[in-house]
Amino acid sequence: MVTGAGAVATVFGGEPVHLLPERAAWLPRQCLLLVADAHIGKAQAYRRLGQPVPEGTTQATLDRLDRAIARCGASHVVFLGDLLHAAAGRSPAVMSAVATWRQRNPELQLTLVVGNHDRHAGAPPADWRVAVVEGPWQPDPQSPLALDHEPQVAEGRFVLAGHVHPAAVLGGRAHQRLRLPCFHLGPQVGVLPAFGEFTGMHVMPRGPSDRVFVIADNSVHELPRC
Repeated sequence: MVTGAGAVATVFGGEPVHLLPERAAWLPRQCLLLVADAHIGKAQAYRRLGQPVPEGTTQATLDRLDRAIARCGASHVVFLGDLLHAAAGRSPAVMSAVATWRQRNPELQLTLVVGNHDRHAGAPPADWRVAVVEGPWQPDPQSPLALDHEPQVAEGRFVLAGHVHPAAVLGGRAHQRLRLPCFHLGPQVGVLPAFGEFTGMHVMPRGPSDRVFVIADNSVHELPRC
């Protein structure tokens, strides 16, 4: 059961899905919380390159994850790739923050569908207790829904993925336009917004049957069809 305001219930691939304002998705039938592109350690990696980027992004990402878990009572979180950003971001402070969070949530089951950044950043530390799988992954073999990092078609399946960091542009004139994170659901592939606090966004082309749900004011809103 999803608590609190701002979420939207829909159906994708025959499965009920709740789109959460925390930039995550809840699959109630399978009891899975889906999180794409956390990119933990990204800010630290940029700071090591001498870039002036915000502090506290790892903790902000973990706090958002806590809110999403509390909203739906999740016992299993699936990361749709890019849990870690880069090997350079694995600083003692970053790794300690996640380890501390994990110690506070010892019963939570964690699964990572490997993404492109994970392959370079390295496997999660053993004390995080994250199961690692390759996509497309079907946690329920009886369901046509599969989970992946890259949004690519899988024959006979509906795929939920990440990787793109989708956004939608609202407004008319250039100086009035807003770029908002969104869920982009196509006929066969749905893409979740980037979950991490310090990530970019990409505006995806929209097909005539695509459904787009933007996140604004801590709520999810479906945009009118094209």
